[in-house]
Amino acid sequence: MIDNLIGKWGKMKFALINLSQKLFKDPTDKTLIQIFRYIFVGGGAFIVDFLSLFILTDIFGIYFLISAAIAFILGLIANYILSISWVFDRRNLKNKQFEFGVFAFIGIIGLGFNEVFIWFFTQNLHIYYLKSKIFAAVIILFWNFFARKYLLFR
Repeated sequence: MIDNLIGKWGKMKFALINLSQKLFKDPTDKTLIQIFRYIFVGGGAFIVDFLSLFILTDIFGIYFLISAAIAFILGLIANYILSISWVFDRRNLKNKQFEFGVFAFIGIIGLGFNEVFIWFFTQNLHIYYLKSKIFAAVIILFWNFFARKYLLFR
């Protein structure tokens, strides 16, 4: 009985290690794994974006829409670095500057969405600007992932 339990534990341990390797380490073209990773990357970039927005607005007193644009750009840079190093293994463009330009262009469209959503939620629905940022970020996460996956990293 104990040998049987040890054998099952070993198989389960192997399966968990194999799963974690697929989710976190192995190169992949599988969209679901890339979305899983992109949520982490997006989360890291969101933290950069969100904290920058808060610091620029509440500490430095910069108007929230200007702060949102600056913070979004800082998050975009963090997102690019993490995306090319961990999420998207296949890259269509050989020229890295052009690739970043396209990546940034998709981000600029996302920035436009970001500004519109934050403005709309804050000015029209009277939602606190940091809460508005969270709503906007969730919507823009999907735009950014699918646009980048299918335009840059297929």
